Amino acid sequence: MTANSSRGAAKVLIVEDEFLVALQLEDILSDGGHAVLGTFPDAASLAALGEAPDVALVDLNLRDGLTGPAVARDLAGRFGARVIYVTANPGQIDKPAATAVGIVQKPFSRQAILSAIAYVLAGCPDSARPAELEPVAVSGA
Repeated sequence: MTANSSRGAAKVLIVEDEFLVALQLEDILSDGGHAVLGTFPDAASLAALGEAPDVALVDLNLRDGLTGPAVARDLAGRFGARVIYVTANPGQIDKPAATAVGIVQKPFSRQAILSAIAYVLAGCPDSARPAELEPVAVSGA
């Protein structure tokens, strides 16, 4: 994590195609003292990402289809970013990112998002997993 992270702030990337949901996430994160690196609506737009995020909030169904799972794996591989899936359809996660922390179900609360980020910044201790952050189920692959 960056020096910023050690002070309780994270660099967060939002991968969400619904403008109002992305705006809500941005407001929650900014109000919580976190830096939002950007909001990306599809896999192709992520090519412009230059700075490594600490955490990526990733929806599954993006503007270009069910590309969220692949985007999450890419962000984990390229940047080592911790992934929190923010979705109403967690069953669509075919192969979770290696750095996947969990799932916050839509609709979400401000507290659910901030608790999930705080959990990542604390090093993901098993004893402190927020109730709103569901574990990622690994399919029978």
